[in-house]
Amino acid sequence: MDLGLTNRAAFVAGASSGLGRAIARELLREGCRVAICSRYQFRVDLAKEWLMEKCKVSSERVLGIVCDVTDEDQIKRGIEQTIDAFGGLNILITNAGGPPTGKIDDLDASAWRNAIELNLMSTINLSRAAIPALRTAAKEENALSSILMITSLSAKQPIPSLYLSNVSRAGVQGFSKSLSEELGEKGITVNTILPGYTRTDRLTHLSESLNEQTGRSIEDIEKEWASSSALKRIGTEEEFASAATFLVSQRARFITGVALVVDGGAVKSLL
Repeated sequence: MDLGLTNRAAFVAGASSGLGRAIARELLREGCRVAICSRYQFRVDLAKEWLMEKCKVSSERVLGIVCDVTDEDQIKRGIEQTIDAFGGLNILITNAGGPPTGKIDDLDASAWRNAIELNLMSTINLSRAAIPALRTAAKEENALSSILMITSLSAKQPIPSLYLSNVSRAGVQGFSKSLSEELGEKGITVNTILPGYTRTDRLTHLSESLNEQTGRSIEDIEKEWASSSALKRIGTEEEFASAATFLVSQRARFITGVALVVDGGAVKSLL
């Protein structure tokens, strides 16, 4: 299936590892030119080298950008660098690391503010910075213009001890749905994708944190996660990235305002 992504320009936030890097790899395989960002130069450099090797592409196809997504000025510069390098922008993937675990008595006001900045405000500011270029892309012949926001199944089905993620990512859902209504008539799709338990460094850190808090073994924690899904296993980065890539492709141009859960059937709600 041709996804219509050849020579499209994409910006993927938080792409030095994990789900962001997996999406960047899939986009490159489909012919995109991809800008990746992370807070640290060495992580950006390592991710760029890894992507070039795995996808057998030249350095012109992968742009590495140092960008802290909690800093609005750095976001603006990162988007500008991408547009300058690729001549425009077709796809924005918003993504950021997960906030710390903890229950209500563990979290002070600064922890709540930091989580909102990391997950919600970064998504808002990335979108605001990219929308002018996406509007331009939507007017082109054979247009493709799309925003995809990575959240978590915790936005749909709250997870114990993940107060910060439950709340901040639910805010992203509200923003995405509102934005999809405004940008739809301009030809820009806006969707969210909600990963379930997926084998990433973030999942490892989460299991280690819960092990310290509860004393339960990491093996038992991961077995419980796997058993919560209909497929009875933890997902892979590649499975998630395939779904994300489809949502920003030409094949999905009539899908907008959707919150797609990629969780192996862990969320039990009917809708």
